[in-house]
Amino acid sequence: MSTQLKSELKSPHPIEGVSDPIIPPLEVGDHLSRDEFERRYEAMPDIKKAELIEGVVYMPSPVSAQNHGEPHFDVIGWLAQYRAKTPGVHGGDNTTVRLDLDNEPQPDAYLRILAEFGGRTRTVDGFVEGPPEWIGEIAASSASYDLHGKLNAYRRNGIREYLVWRVLDKSIDWHVLRGGQYEKLSLGADGIYRSEVFPGLWLDAAALIRRDLGRVLDVLQAGLASEEHARFVETLNKKQ
Repeated sequence: MSTQLKSELKSPHPIEGVSDPIIPPLEVGDHLSRDEFERRYEAMPDIKKAELIEGVVYMPSPVSAQNHGEPHFDVIGWLAQYRAKTPGVHGGDNTTVRLDLDNEPQPDAYLRILAEFGGRTRTVDGFVEGPPEWIGEIAASSASYDLHGKLNAYRRNGIREYLVWRVLDKSIDWHVLRGGQYEKLSLGADGIYRSEVFPGLWLDAAALIRRDLGRVLDVLQAGLASEEHARFVETLNKKQ
C-alpha cells in the first residue's frame, strides 16, 4: 500500500471529549481481519510492504538487488511490453490487492483484464479488488511463503496463472489453475512458456534466469506477432 494512498484514506472523525484510540502496530504473525489489517497498515506509513495471507500478517525483510530487485525489474519490463500491445490489459507492481476477507497481498507483479473488457477485477478506493488473471512473485527459494500459504490463497481465489521465480534455486514455476488445482504449465518443444490466459505472453525462462533480457524480449515480440495474440486482441476489442 503506497504512502500516498495511505494519506488519502480518511480516519473516523474524533468524538469531542474522547481521546483517539491507540492503534496497535502491525506485527509479523498477527492474526487480523482485513479491515483491522488495513487500519493498522494505514497508521504505519513507514512500512513499505505488508501482506495479509490467510489472515496472518507478513512483512518481508529488505531485499537485495541481486536476489530480488533486479530480477523483479526484468519481469516488470517483460510484462510492460506485453501490456503496451494488448488493449484492455493493465499491470501493476507491489499493488495492494483485496482478494477476500483473509487475504490482501501486494504481489510483485500482476496482469489483469479490465472489467469493461470482460475482466474480473475493479478498482475501489485506489485498491484492486478481485483476482487478477495473472500474478508473478520473486522468491528466494522453495521455502518462501510464496509457494505455500500464498499459493493456496491464490488458488482458492481463482488466480488463473501464478508464476514464481525462485532466484536462489535458479528455477521458474508457472502454475495454471485447472479444476480448482494448480498444475505446472508445460514448456513447449522449443523451451518456451506460452500463457494460456494471455495469448502471446511468451517466456524463455532459461534466458530470464540467466538475466538475458534481450532474448526474453525477442521471444515476447514473437508472441506478440503471433496469430493467437491477434485473435485475443480482436476478442478484447469486441467486449469493449
